[in-house]
Amino acid sequence: MSLPVVRGLGETTRPDRWWAQPLVVLGVLSAFVGYATWAGMQNNYYTYGPYLSPFYSPVLLYDTNGDSATQNAARAHHAWFGEKPSWWPWFIPFSPAALILIAPAGFRLTCYYYRGAYYKAFIADPPACAVGEGRKNYDGERGWLSFQNLHRYFLYLALLFLLVLAYDAWSALWFPIDPTNWKEGTKFGIGVGTLVLTLNVVLLGGYTLGCHSLRHLIGGGRDSLASSATKPAYDCVSCLNRQHPYWAWASLVWVGFSDVYVRLCSMGIWSDWRIL
Repeated sequence: MSLPVVRGLGETTRPDRWWAQPLVVLGVLSAFVGYATWAGMQNNYYTYGPYLSPFYSPVLLYDTNGDSATQNAARAHHAWFGEKPSWWPWFIPFSPAALILIAPAGFRLTCYYYRGAYYKAFIADPPACAVGEGRKNYDGERGWLSFQNLHRYFLYLALLFLLVLAYDAWSALWFPIDPTNWKEGTKFGIGVGTLVLTLNVVLLGGYTLGCHSLRHLIGGGRDSLASSATKPAYDCVSCLNRQHPYWAWASLVWVGFSDVYVRLCSMGIWSDWRIL
């Protein structure tokens, strides 16, 4: 066989259903992006008692939005800097999620694993291993694709967000005595929502702490890791990194479900079962 072998788009000798995985990735990512965009712009139903949707965390500013006293009290409790300022331009839609989603979205968009996944699914570049693609030349991630190099910086933001979400999971243990007046105090409890938000932190932690950039940050630039004080941390990150795709998909699905759970409870469609 003469090399290189030039194949047309989709041309291959593979007998398996190579198109199945890119098709599933296309469907799941499209559904998640569509839902996350819709949910993030709703500016509504993102709190339920001590529960806060991860799409809106942290709440930098909140808007009363004409909702119930219970929801407004919860929003005020979770907000870091109070209510939306009066000078906010009327022609710019307001949502607390729009103020913070660039960080987690940027981290996933530039993720080394997700790049390979959505390159195949959305632009067939390439469609799969040993399957022909549309272009004839490969120039690497140059030009406008050089923004992918920002992944290492989005990592630092993702680590901060992980701490914020861990605090939200802790806060989900403390239910208000009076949902319309949080100043009355809180009491300890565990609800299904508490477990949902806690598992969200665990899955996001497995995904973030197994990041390729974090692995390089801990173990890169050293001739020998065997005698390094960072060896245990490097081994831990490497262990998570080996299952990086599974952590990536599990955390993606669960963070979406966490928003759905808080939203439906806030709307009164689901009831949060109090375990303790």
